[in-house]
Amino acid sequence: MRNSRALVAAGAAVAVLGLAAPAAVALDGMPANPSNIVALPSVISRGGQLTITVDGCPNGGFATSDAFPKTTLTPINGARNTAKGTATINSNAAAGPHDITVTCDGRTLTRPAAFTVIGGVRGGIGGSSSSGATPTDIAIGSGLVAAAVIGGGVFWMRRRSEKRI
Repeated sequence: MRNSRALVAAGAAVAVLGLAAPAAVALDGMPANPSNIVALPSVISRGGQLTITVDGCPNGGFATSDAFPKTTLTPINGARNTAKGTATINSNAAAGPHDITVTCDGRTLTRPAAFTVIGGVRGGIGGSSSSGATPTDIAIGSGLVAAAVIGGGVFWMRRRSEKRI
């Protein structure tokens, strides 16, 4: 009785392994599909370096976008089916969200709005895009000067009248 139970348990284990083995061989023999494109940082300025990681890309490949040149993806050692690359954002990249298209083993995957390029600031002139003072600046400055002159005059006149008493 004991032997029959052991034989049934062993037979069930062999049957499970036998059914699972063809599925495992089929996964190893077929090329993987690229999936899970991750771009870090997700918000970046022009000229910055973007790290792209792709799952399902065991032999490497390349990534493209309108914000950076074609970038090579290389397999990561110790990480099965994952590839990684570093792209430098173009200095003339348009501000806003950008897509990334990855090609691995002839298969492609696009991730829309994978990262966002932020617009630059005009440094050195305080962010101003016009030259000289605008009419609004002149009106505000004139109002402040007039208020100072009137306030100073009132204060001076009041101080003079106090001395006479």
